[in-house]
Amino acid sequence: MINLKGSPTPWSYLLIRLLFKFVLKIFYGTIVVENAHLIPETGRPCIVSANHSNSLTDALLLVTSIPSKKRNMLRLTAKATQFGRSTFTSWLIESAGTVPIMRRKDSADGTVDNTEAMRKLVEALEMGDAVCLFPEGMSRYHPTIAPLKTGVARLVSDVLSRNRDDPEFEVSVMTCSVTYMHRQHFRSDVLVTFHPPMTFRVKEHPELLAPVDYNHIRQITAQMHQAISSGTIDSPTWDLVRTAKVALRIYAPLGTRMSLGDYVRGIRTFLDAFKLAESLSAETGEQIVEDHKSARQVIELRNDLKAYQDQLVRWGVKDDRIRRPLSRRTVSSRMFIRLIWSIVLFTISLPGLLLWFPIFATTFYAVHNFKKTGPIFDTWDEIAQYKLVYGLFSGVLVWFTAVVLTWPIAPFTFVLVPAFMWITLRWFEDAVSAFRAFTALLRLWRVGKPALKRMRDKRDDLHSRVMNLALSAGLPENPETYFAERGGREKGRVKGPWDSTRRYFSIRRRRKRDWNETLRLYDKVDYPDEDT
Repeated sequence: MINLKGSPTPWSYLLIRLLFKFVLKIFYGTIVVENAHLIPETGRPCIVSANHSNSLTDALLLVTSIPSKKRNMLRLTAKATQFGRSTFTSWLIESAGTVPIMRRKDSADGTVDNTEAMRKLVEALEMGDAVCLFPEGMSRYHPTIAPLKTGVARLVSDVLSRNRDDPEFEVSVMTCSVTYMHRQHFRSDVLVTFHPPMTFRVKEHPELLAPVDYNHIRQITAQMHQAISSGTIDSPTWDLVRTAKVALRIYAPLGTRMSLGDYVRGIRTFLDAFKLAESLSAETGEQIVEDHKSARQVIELRNDLKAYQDQLVRWGVKDDRIRRPLSRRTVSSRMFIRLIWSIVLFTISLPGLLLWFPIFATTFYAVHNFKKTGPIFDTWDEIAQYKLVYGLFSGVLVWFTAVVLTWPIAPFTFVLVPAFMWITLRWFEDAVSAFRAFTALLRLWRVGKPALKRMRDKRDDLHSRVMNLALSAGLPENPETYFAERGGREKGRVKGPWDSTRRYFSIRRRRKRDWNETLRLYDKVDYPDEDT
């Protein structure tokens, strides 16, 4: 088909994309985008559909992850309750050309009419735009993807039906999986994976033209769910996510040069194995005995991994300290080095931290009060959004104040202040990491050799069982070698000792050995209670 021109890009959209690309790169340590080359170019009607676990942050992440050379803009949708309010968030979504979507849960009588919204989306697609829809229908703090609503598939049917006279007219559904390591924590990591588009043409899909059999709508929705789910961590419970991460860490130990995408897919592999074993053990009736035996073994492994991680948490150490035991002399010398290094970095970071303090204090106060407004599943999905907005406002205020107070040299401080704050953040990250390593070594020193020996024996047993499960699930036999050689020089990878050292001192970003790392004085391995 002949490409359409697409809608012109509003200036506010350009501003938002530039502004939040900067803010997101500060808040999240690494944002890895996979398969951006698959995105249809401007002029080809496209519906971007992703899982929805982080409120407005999901939309901002998609806006900044889609290259401007591929799409000039992504027309967003948002719940209607976000519109018409005297807030920065409301102005933000309205000025970017966002289309309001009404939800039944927000209606007093439970009825809604989104006819006008669907009409606007159809018209945007007919102009060659890309529109963004979150088919779960709502954002929530939960480890599993909710059943998808059929709005995307119905939109495909509507736009094809309106253009039935043009047999070459097409519309694509671009599914996307967004995975946050810890969505609300500062300097955590994010993976954005685009999947091959599902393209529908008038001449090739007459079954989608009105009047349409609703089974075809359900079939498209099921395909979307499968694609989105396959690229992220989709689990019935947080506890299962935690255990799958432990299994992957034993399979591919700390320091394995694994990309963030491979890390997420590895977790997903173990997660699928645990879910399959659970479903097999729950089935009744005649089953193959060998399958049940295998399922019981996997469930036993899952329980033993959980107990192993629980003990690590009680001790406050990582699996790597059990895998590679250190002599008490080595532990003592490393404790000294880590402590001195953390003190040095904290000292040189102190002047810059005075600029960061108002930002940290403002966001902490705002989020602390916001958490009181509702249960975890209904409020924690908006924490990152609050941190981004309040951090942006307080950061700009700090920047403006510093420029005003240094007015005689304002042209210099206008550039130097944000640069100084950035390098401070890099030093502070390394300082926190060094202090976290010191405290872990101190706890390890206190455990004692007999307890560590018993834990090492337990880990050796777990390692052999995890490797058996990994090989049966199709993972490579030698993960450290395989992942070091796999793929190209993508972001988040290091190639060899020299590159590893250079990345560690990189000004752009901290080189992480552990994708689970956040800017915390403790290792973030646990999740909130399920029913809080």
